[in-house]
Amino acid sequence: MIGSESQEVERKVIAILKVLSESAEPLGARIVANRLIDHGVELGERAVRYHLKLMDERGLTRLIGRDGRVITDSGLEELKSALVGDKVGYAISKIELLAYRTDFDYVRRSGSVPVNITLFPKNQFGKALKVMKPAFLKGWCVSDLVAVAEEGQSFGELIIPEGYVALATVCSIVINGTLLKAGVPMNSKFGGILQIRNNKPLRFVELIHYSGSSLDPSEVFIRARMTSVADVLQNGNGKVLANYREIPAVCQSMAEKVITQLKQSHLGGLLVIGNASEPVCEMPVELNRLGMVLLGGLNPVAAAQEAKIEAVSFAMSTTLEYEKLVPFEEVAG
Repeated sequence: MIGSESQEVERKVIAILKVLSESAEPLGARIVANRLIDHGVELGERAVRYHLKLMDERGLTRLIGRDGRVITDSGLEELKSALVGDKVGYAISKIELLAYRTDFDYVRRSGSVPVNITLFPKNQFGKALKVMKPAFLKGWCVSDLVAVAEEGQSFGELIIPEGYVALATVCSIVINGTLLKAGVPMNSKFGGILQIRNNKPLRFVELIHYSGSSLDPSEVFIRARMTSVADVLQNGNGKVLANYREIPAVCQSMAEKVITQLKQSHLGGLLVIGNASEPVCEMPVELNRLGMVLLGGLNPVAAAQEAKIEAVSFAMSTTLEYEKLVPFEEVAG
């Protein structure tokens, strides 16, 4: 019982740290209590103030002014490391949340789309654009539409740090979200490394299931230098980031209609859609379902990192209004 109570207290501490980490300004106990509700935690202002005092003593938070608190470096490290068991399946939860938040209307060409955010040092951004350009021009991406933010600006809750430029690339979850709004349920299985031969998808050679992962597979594969996007761009043979999904076979016509409409809006990333119950890229497909292989939205970034360009990516990061996206060529020149 004591262990259970201790774990519950720790969950509340982590929730408070998360609220503080999402704010660029000090927060008082009342604001923290209100924002905790969004994280599924109901804690009164007095209780929050009590926990914050204990967190100050542990060095996780620091008092600024009369009542404002900020998270410390130790607090950020604790937030990153704590309750890893709760993070299992975090990737699939993130996919479902972003799919729900995606409300792009392909008829009006308006609404929000999910994006990945990548930070590049300002002095390397120009070089990165040149390296990424072929991936956008040849279609080894989800969309040729991007957005750029300078230091001090923000994408969603992410404030661009000093000395960096942020590039937003469209995430393949745009298909999940748009199909969801059209009444087509999608089962996101895994992210992986897809072998390409003669510019055509062959088979998955590595994979990480979303349901058992606390990290986004694309981030893992890029950091591990497991892609060879540049080779695909140069000679049509190599390894790219891709994702595997399944939908009910009865939804095929609706799914194809939606994907066609998305493509006309410069959104997509579909590589392969199979037949009912038939394997796709050597992956078995459940009965009465269709397998779909989608390109990873970070393939251009993977090409940049293969060229030894420094970058930090936040896959499946947030959503942006479609109207704020511009063709990559306008950015690259």
